[in-house]
Amino acid sequence: MRLLYAAALILWTTAPARAQAAESSWIQQLDSYFGQIVAAMAAVLFADLGTKIPLIIWVLVLGGVYYSFYFGWISLRGFRHAIDVIRGRYDDPNDPGEITHFQALTSALSATIGLGNIAGVAIAVSLGGPGAVFWMLLTALFGMSSKLASCTLAVMYRKIHPDGRIAGGPMYYLEHGLGAKGLKRLGRILAILFALFTIGGSLGGGNMFQSNQTVEILSTVSPAVENYNWAFGLLFALLVSLVIIGGIKRIGRVTSRIVPVMCLLYVSASLVIILSHLADVPAMIATIFREAFSPQALYGGFLGVLITGVKRAAFSNEAGLGSAAFAHAAARTNEPAREGMVAMIGPFIDTIVICLMTALVCMITGVYTDPQFQASEGFVVGAKMTAAAFDSFLPGARYVLAIGVMLFAYSTMISWSYYGERAWEYLFGRGSILAYRIIFVCCVFFGSVLTLKNVLDFTDMIILSMAFPNIIGGVILSPQIKACLQDYWGRLQRGEMKRYK
Repeated sequence: MRLLYAAALILWTTAPARAQAAESSWIQQLDSYFGQIVAAMAAVLFADLGTKIPLIIWVLVLGGVYYSFYFGWISLRGFRHAIDVIRGRYDDPNDPGEITHFQALTSALSATIGLGNIAGVAIAVSLGGPGAVFWMLLTALFGMSSKLASCTLAVMYRKIHPDGRIAGGPMYYLEHGLGAKGLKRLGRILAILFALFTIGGSLGGGNMFQSNQTVEILSTVSPAVENYNWAFGLLFALLVSLVIIGGIKRIGRVTSRIVPVMCLLYVSASLVIILSHLADVPAMIATIFREAFSPQALYGGFLGVLITGVKRAAFSNEAGLGSAAFAHAAARTNEPAREGMVAMIGPFIDTIVICLMTALVCMITGVYTDPQFQASEGFVVGAKMTAAAFDSFLPGARYVLAIGVMLFAYSTMISWSYYGERAWEYLFGRGSILAYRIIFVCCVFFGSVLTLKNVLDFTDMIILSMAFPNIIGGVILSPQIKACLQDYWGRLQRGEMKRYK
């Protein structure tokens, strides 16, 4: 009897430890399998063809350069007009669409402004040093034209259902736009590829990366969070499911309230640190420019810094990827060029303003030189660096930043769920959307328990691959875009545009 009692006591006291060990075992096994799959896919999708620069980097950069010069830098000439449109001065309530210009922009920004700005910049500096920031900014400048192109096409070729619901996105302009030019088969292939990459991107960067980095920054508030990452994953999954069921109208309402507040809080906190070290800012900017071309830079020298900067910029502002076209296709407008101009403001706000602020905060506070935040083989740091930077100047700021990260991640996930849903509907029909939503919610949980290295590699690979079909199709359709822009700009200059405010 005593023996049985002793055995029961041993089982009782060791049960939690064994349960934790079993939990760690299956999580590690899942992470290992995921890493193997990512490595195999990257060998194909990130091939460099002997140039040491992945093909996708060439596509992203050259696509943005081409659009900028071909459209006559209307991304800069039309900047002020775009701001007027965002302010609602050209909103006609009778135009077809589901959301306003402002809501379309905030829906798109909710998918871009977030952990790409907080964790993504830290990752860029960790991997490529301050010089990577220069390439982020330059990529964003050209990326404004890339986003202008895709979102103009999105409105040109969107499908409006009898009930007023909008079906739009790159799949439609790739299939129907190229089909109208006698390239129906190519258009269909590119559309299917884009839809598949979008679904993968929504599950990776728009989902798993967000929950992963939310858990990481919460662990800076309380280390115990790492032991209960699965619980936070389940909670986040529940919160996301409550919004995505409502579709783009509910997403637009939520993001139009969350995004401006998030941006204001984050920018204000960053400005407090930057302005308090204003005398150091010129030296920091000089460092960014100097190290952008430094052969001694981190992570493989000059090419490594360039590649890191382009990757992080594309992940942050999504210019050239075509993802924002889903949100902007739902805008209430009859003018495709007008919505394209609204969309081009996204990369400016996201990268040239907010990402630069994050980089300056990490540099001014000096945390980017801390050994614990330096990237190494198999180890990449993200949100923890930014949290440490804020906390070093404003003690306790990590708590505020943790709340901000959760809101950023939440808004990004609900917007990307819409992108993936539209791609899923294109491939499998509207009747199967519930299956996608279930998969999406499950991936929120998986992201919270996987390592950042594997999640980041998967995210980069799938999201950046969206640029292949989008930019190839967009370049072919660029004469139609240019004609649309020239017609709109001419009418605007002649005063033929009706203003409502």
